[in-house]
Amino acid sequence: MHNRRRFLQQSSTILGGAALVSALNNPAFALLKRPFSPADTINIGAIGINGMGWANVTSALKQPGVKLVALCDVDQNVLDKRKAELAKLNIDATNIKTYNDYRKLLDNKDVDAVIIGTPDHWHALMMIHACEAGKDVYVEKPVGNSIAECRAMVAAQKRYNRVVQVGQWQRSQQHFRDAVDFIATGQLGNIRTVKVWCYQGWMKPAPVVPDSAPPAGVDYKAWLGPAETKPFNASRFHFNFRWFWDYAGGLMTDWGVHLLDYGLLGMKAPVPNTVVSLGGKFAYPDLAQETPDTLTALYEFDNFNLVWDHAMGIDNGSYGRDHGIAYIGNNATLVLNRGGWEVLEERQSKNKVSKPLVKPSDNGLDKHWENFVSVVRSRKMDALNCPVQDGAHVATVAQMGNISFRSGQRVAWDKKAARFTDEKLNKEYLLKPYHNGYKLPVV
Repeated sequence: MHNRRRFLQQSSTILGGAALVSALNNPAFALLKRPFSPADTINIGAIGINGMGWANVTSALKQPGVKLVALCDVDQNVLDKRKAELAKLNIDATNIKTYNDYRKLLDNKDVDAVIIGTPDHWHALMMIHACEAGKDVYVEKPVGNSIAECRAMVAAQKRYNRVVQVGQWQRSQQHFRDAVDFIATGQLGNIRTVKVWCYQGWMKPAPVVPDSAPPAGVDYKAWLGPAETKPFNASRFHFNFRWFWDYAGGLMTDWGVHLLDYGLLGMKAPVPNTVVSLGGKFAYPDLAQETPDTLTALYEFDNFNLVWDHAMGIDNGSYGRDHGIAYIGNNATLVLNRGGWEVLEERQSKNKVSKPLVKPSDNGLDKHWENFVSVVRSRKMDALNCPVQDGAHVATVAQMGNISFRSGQRVAWDKKAARFTDEKLNKEYLLKPYHNGYKLPVV
């Protein structure tokens, strides 16, 4: 089964030294050797290159006519590591400008498009400022760290008319698209329930450790940015930022935007009417984490219910899969995840529908980058596989699940006003407070 752990392991392998040299020598990278005129070359800069940011760089470099010209990270240790890796690829790192301040990268007129691979709480500011600076943007998911940020990002894309692709790469993977096309045929019958789950046995928060000084080379003040100023703590840093409300939304926004996205897409679903979420720190109550390691959310739509279910420390999810989406219809159930899709027959139905497992046939991340680069060249915005509007939609739905959990109440949405019916929720949760002199731009 193809799960996130294997994806990250494979990514770390391909990103490491000799393995990456070998990868760049394989046929997939042969396109790099094609000559492109300066006018056709897309110069990219990457902001935040410790995890998926760097995976995006390597995928971008597989695309013909794409050139890396700038790197930015608040951790000098990460910058030094990536520059050393570039040298091993016979890429002259001396010609690649490096920055600790993303605004200086955006001032670089040679940069045509930027990758934003930072922690979630930086996505909105950087994407808006990049659009304002005339750059196209590939921004990692989730789009924003609050519903208000999502709206501001959509407004910025519209105002500045930039290409903005969200890193929900499953949107470009063929078997996911084929599964949604099958749902549209109606063969499953009336779909009354959609189950979306994420069971990640390998995910575990860090231990509780004392606050300490930031590591040498880390600009911690810049890392915090608009988040509340708190002492540096190693268990809140780098990968573990996703388990703290200041910076992210836990598994609900980490994996949820990938999986809920297809639950919504298959049903052509808007924002839900109501959401109620229950969960807590049941698996690792003594580890450093604020977001729930166990959570179930029930989303009410007009004609169906959607159930989100996540658990850290367990791999045994529904249908024997550690993650997936199940569209449960009167005639059959379609089960979809990164390992493929199949249709399970409903034995009591007279309309017998079944389909054996269809496995993946392509690399979703590479296809997503192929799509982004093609639209940067064509400027045909409708051809984007995951524009910021779509990323904002699913991020809003995920945020609603977290807001129900955090508030301890069932939340209801006023679709006309695009707000919660409870004004206390709007005041407390629509926008996470900005600190340290930062403000969300009014676009």
